[in-house]
Amino acid sequence: MTVEVTWYGHSVALVKTKEITLLIDPFLTGNAKAPITVEDVKPDVIAITHGHADHLGDTVAIAKEHGTLCVSNFEICNYLEAQGVQNIHPLHIGGGFNFPWGRVQLTIAHHGSSLPDGSYGGSPAGLLLSFAGKTIYHAGDTGLFYDMKLIGERRLDLAMVPIGDNFTMGPDDALRAVELLEPKIVVPMHYDTFDVIEQDPNHWALQVERKTDAKVRVLAPGESVTL
Repeated sequence: MTVEVTWYGHSVALVKTKEITLLIDPFLTGNAKAPITVEDVKPDVIAITHGHADHLGDTVAIAKEHGTLCVSNFEICNYLEAQGVQNIHPLHIGGGFNFPWGRVQLTIAHHGSSLPDGSYGGSPAGLLLSFAGKTIYHAGDTGLFYDMKLIGERRLDLAMVPIGDNFTMGPDDALRAVELLEPKIVVPMHYDTFDVIEQDPNHWALQVERKTDAKVRVLAPGESVTL
């Protein structure tokens, strides 16, 4: 079974199989790079890495409109429930759950995590997604950490890593991350949305493919990679 992953700018990704449509960090409103709007999406599941507004994004509006299942850490799920979202599944770092359509597990991420109202958003996370025989790692917002080597032992079909610098890993540390993760395919994300995270993804891709065995797919917002 194939898995299609579409990048919509920043850290927004839509993962589709025959069974499920899963939307990650749905920052659409206010995201100048996103080629779609809230009205264009109707996911079965939303997975949120952390509580910052450019990641939690339009979760509440989408989930309340479509009854979408929201998966995130305990604190974010409590926040969503207080906003009227009824379909939630809380997890925490290292924990995962086997849904009928696949598994979602939260990994560590070195970052902050406050919610739009200023309250505590719990520990930021990366996402390990396993379904349709494929394993996908979405790093969320994070700096480089050596335990990425353990994540890479999952034999990743795809890794999505931030390269923007300033708020997350920059290009040099993101290259080191790929060396540790050893994915088959890597997609750069979390760059060019704001002036302070402007980067040249094509230059980064050349460095990665020169120094690792990973294939880099530099996607324009709205483009997809099929696993």
